[in-house]
Amino acid sequence: MSARLNLFTLAPANLKAMVNLSMTNRQSSIGERLFELVQLRVSQVNGCGVCIDMHWRDLIKQGADPRHLNSLAAWRESPFFSERERAALAWADAVNALPHRDDTDAAWPALREHFSENEIAELGYTIAAIRGWNVINLSLRNQIPVHPAPGM
Repeated sequence: MSARLNLFTLAPANLKAMVNLSMTNRQSSIGERLFELVQLRVSQVNGCGVCIDMHWRDLIKQGADPRHLNSLAAWRESPFFSERERAALAWADAVNALPHRDDTDAAWPALREHFSENEIAELGYTIAAIRGWNVINLSLRNQIPVHPAPGM
């Protein structure tokens, strides 16, 4: 399979807006580790290899234990995630499943217990942005780079 087109050379204003949203999300109050965990989890669920690779590498650069990251797909059974991280991951799974399934009522109480309203909004933007990147990469058949570009 090969990429259908080079996304990074087209629609520069749209690309810049998506990159800016992602960079703003990275600076949110939820913290960089949780930001990356949510992005990795949503990308796993959506099957976006490009994003899985990128966010796994970002977490490794932050010093994350590879064993912990390998258990993210089974986060509910994994002992490596805090209650706050579990609340965010449950919310990410529930929001990402919309509109095909709505589990947000079940995830909401734990989210409210561990996050402020502002953090919930920031988490929502993070989920929306990574889901957007997943859709773009999957639809254009973008491939995991064997040699990632510097900074990626």
